[in-house]
Amino acid sequence: MDAIKQNKDREYQKYVSAKMPKTNILRNCTSAFLVGGLICVIGQIILNIGRNYYNLDQNSAATFTTIVMIFLGGILTGLGVYDDIGKIGGAGSIVPITGFSNSIVSPAMEFKREGFVLGIGAKMFTVAGPVLVYGIGSSVVVGFIYYFFVR
Repeated sequence: MDAIKQNKDREYQKYVSAKMPKTNILRNCTSAFLVGGLICVIGQIILNIGRNYYNLDQNSAATFTTIVMIFLGGILTGLGVYDDIGKIGGAGSIVPITGFSNSIVSPAMEFKREGFVLGIGAKMFTVAGPVLVYGIGSSVVVGFIYYFFVR
């Protein structure tokens, strides 16, 4: 009985490999690298603008860059451009700041017809909610450890 099952499993694996589309790993990695790098270059340009043109210190310029990148990610998602960037760049488009902005705006846009509270308000945090809860919760735990044991 076991031999029959193993034979069927092998046949199924052959069938799946024959039907599965072949991916070009080199092309995918290259486009992810280029798109992710381009997003980072844009972030660096914004950081330099904050430091050189607005005379911000390093910390304020980093905050300025974060705000602008989140804004750009949200706007590009709303206009449908970020989806095209994701199709081209794959994982390169999930650079932390813009990818996080995209992950918040996308579900909100998808469920906007369900209303502002139950649609946009509730679905906006389907992806970001667990990340925020984990981040805040872990920072509280680290704060307690620092307060009671390190200080």
